[in-house]
Parts: sequence; structure tokens; C-alpha cells
Amino acid sequence: MEYIERVLEKIKHWAGKLIEAILGPEMQPEPELIPIPVDDRLRRSR
Repeated sequence: MEYIERVLEKIKHWAGKLIEAILGPEMQPEPELIPIPVDDRLRRSR
């Protein structure tokens, strides 16, 4: 039984590599932008 599981894991691995080669790598989600606080008081006083 363990042998069959190892074979299935290898098949999944190779199938993933084949799909990646045909369709390109998986799309990575865009990272969320982190807002950076800006002190506008200095700009307005000038």
C-alpha cells in the first residue's frame, strides 16, 4: 500500500511539473499594499 502512495505522489509531482511547463507557473496573488502615513502639516504651512 505504501508503494502505491509513493507512486501516486510522484505522478502528482510530475503532472504538476507538466502543467506548469505547458501553462506557465502558478499565478501568485498580488501582495496587499501597506499604507504609509504622511505628515501633510509640513507641506501645507509653506
